[in-house]
Amino acid sequence: MEYRKLGRSDLKVSTICMGCWAIAGGRLWGEQDEQEAIAALHTAVEAGVNFFDTAEAYGSGDSEALLGKAFKTMRDKVIIATKVSQNNMHPTDLRVACEGSLARLQTDYIDVYYLHWPSREVPFEETMAEMLRLKEEGKIRYVGCSNFGTQDLQDLLDITHVEVNQLAYSLLFRAIEYEILPLCRKHDVSVAPYSPLLHGILTGKFETLADIPDGRARTRHFSAEKHSLVRHGGPGAEAETAAAMSRIREICDQAGLPMARIALAWVLAQPGIATVIAGARNPEQIRANAAAAELTLSKDLLQALDEATRPLKEALGPNADMWEDDENTRIH
Repeated sequence: MEYRKLGRSDLKVSTICMGCWAIAGGRLWGEQDEQEAIAALHTAVEAGVNFFDTAEAYGSGDSEALLGKAFKTMRDKVIIATKVSQNNMHPTDLRVACEGSLARLQTDYIDVYYLHWPSREVPFEETMAEMLRLKEEGKIRYVGCSNFGTQDLQDLLDITHVEVNQLAYSLLFRAIEYEILPLCRKHDVSVAPYSPLLHGILTGKFETLADIPDGRARTRHFSAEKHSLVRHGGPGAEAETAAAMSRIREICDQAGLPMARIALAWVLAQPGIATVIAGARNPEQIRANAAAAELTLSKDLLQALDEATRPLKEALGPNADMWEDDENTRIH
C-alpha cells in the first residue's frame, strides 16, 4: 500500500480510502450484516488501508457507529474522516453535530472533519470560526471540504487553509480537471475522489447502458426521458457514455486486468490525488480495492484511457455536479 501526504498536514493516508456509506445498509444499499461490515473494516486495516471515510448522514449515524465498534481498540491505527451535514453549519449546530459524531465513533478526536456541502444559508466565516475552535480544543485535527467548486473553495481558502476537497471523479466523470483540480493543486489542497467506479458502472458488471438499473442511472450521463431517477431533466450524454464504456472494456481486456482495478489505478495516477474513496461491504471487496494501489499503469495505457473518455469529458463539461445541470448545479 502506498501512502501520500494529505494537503499540508502531517497525515499520511493510504491511497485507497474505504468509503463507509454502503456498510450502513438501508434503503439505498440494502440490508447489511453488521459482523460482515466490521470484518470488512478489520480486513481493510490488514490490507494496509488506514483511511476511512464516513459522515453523520450515512445511515443517520449508523456508519459512524460501526466504525466506533470496529476501531474502539485500534484507534491509533486508523485515520477517520467524517462530515458535518449542510444543515448543521451554524456554529451551535456544528458543535452539537461534532459531539454526536465523536460519541458514535467512540473517540475523542476526528482526524479530518469535512463540510459535506457548501451552505448557502450560513456564511463560511461563521462556520469556519467554530471549526477552528473545535480544532483548538483537539476535537478535530484537520478541516476538509466536500463538493466545493472554484468559487466556494477560494472563499474558504481566504479564511483558512483546508487540507482536502472531496469531489466526484472517475474515468467517466472528469469535470474537476477543467478548473477545480488545478486550483486545488495550486493551493496544496489534496483531492479525495468519490464515486471512482461511478456507482459500480466501472466494475465491468454492465456491458451496455441498457443493463444499468435506474437506481444507478441517476447522473448527467443518462437521459431523463429514459430513467425515472434522473434529476437534470435533459438528454444526458448516453452515446458518449456508451462509447467510453465500450472502449474502456476493450482496453481492460487487452491489458488482462479487471476494469475496477484499472479504473481506481487511473484515478490514483492523476496529479493532485491523495487517495481514492472506494466503498466496500465485505472483506472480498476491500481486498479487491486495495489491490488497485499496487497497480502502476503504463504511459500508453493512461493515454489510451484518456483518449477513450475525452469525448465524454467534453460532452459533460466543467460542471462538477454529477446530478444537476449547469443552471442548477450545487457546486460553484
